Amino acid sequence: MTNNSKKGSLIFVTGPEASGKSLLTQELGQKMHCPWVPEYAREYLEELGRPYQKEDILKIGQQQWQLQQNMQQLTMAPYLICDTGFLVLKIWMEFKYNIVDPWIEAQFLRAPVDLYLLCKPDIPWEPDPLREHPDQREELYRLYLEALEKYDKPYVLIEGDDLNQRLKVAQSAIEKL
Repeated sequence: MTNNSKKGSLIFVTGPEASGKSLLTQELGQKMHCPWVPEYAREYLEELGRPYQKEDILKIGQQQWQLQQNMQQLTMAPYLICDTGFLVLKIWMEFKYNIVDPWIEAQFLRAPVDLYLLCKPDIPWEPDPLREHPDQREELYRLYLEALEKYDKPYVLIEGDDLNQRLKVAQSAIEKL
């Protein structure tokens, strides 16, 4: 799938929690000299002051989308790399609540993503108060893989515990766009 706008290619870094998405996103942005959009969920949840509910996931998605749109308007770079996206929100809702908000589902299905970088959770778990599923990362990973394949989304698997190797694979895939 090609991004038909005159803007650069849209890359989403995706995968289960604690699979290296945020670090990979930041490192790719620096290495490739391109802008990147941080994960909004962390900021939102840290400021929430209460346990999150399913409605909060929709709010997170709306703000994540807005951050992405703003960055796309501001940049003429060849790539925009986004830490997470609607696939993360879709799987999060399905896994936690057995439902998906229709807006999140629609955004996932129609987003003009040129490439998903699917991070495999084969790096050590790092405890974090916002992380919930240390023993279910493989199960969650399979859900990501199944969704990308089911909806015929372009993706490259990012795996291994060597950050430099992960970066090489990701950068090579992006440059092939």
